[in-house]
Amino acid sequence: MADTGVWIVVLAVGALTFALRWSFIALADSLAMPAGVQRALRFVPAAVLAAILLPAIVVDDGRVALSPDNLRLFAGVAAAVVAWRTRNMLYTIATGMLVLWGLQALRAML
Repeated sequence: MADTGVWIVVLAVGALTFALRWSFIALADSLAMPAGVQRALRFVPAAVLAAILLPAIVVDDGRVALSPDNLRLFAGVAAAVVAWRTRNMLYTIATGMLVLWGLQALRAML
């Protein structure tokens, strides 16, 4: 396929993707969503965040690492406890980072 054909396909797919996503935004006010769907959608941000963070915390070198050697696991648990108790994003991130850095410093000293 020539370069022009590739660009036409890329632009067409981009326009179609934009149209599909924009249609949901444009029609959101005119469509009534059932209460069950609205309740379920409240959990989407937490589910997406968990799907992004959990592999970064638990997977090490392509394998699941649930051992005491996985410092990210300890930092993640500490951050989860702070998130649960305070519901403050800044405290949660700061706790996770400080615990991870502290554990890494301790490991480097030993």
